[in-house]
Amino acid sequence: MCEANAYIIEESSEERLIMEAVDQVIPEEEGIRLVSIFGDQKFIRGYIHSLSLVDHKVYIRES
Repeated sequence: MCEANAYIIEESSEERLIMEAVDQVIPEEEGIRLVSIFGDQKFIRGYIHSLSLVDHKVYIRES
């Protein structure tokens, strides 16, 4: 499986898991929509901070 986990980067540089098994990361006008392999969706007002493809992690900063 190649899905990833999505994390919010807190102001203290801590990571907070917001969704597991992310299949799609969809940029939208005011943020990012995450869709899991189970069809769950979450909208985050923010932007992609970085990706760790080897670790299957998506890091997001809230705006």
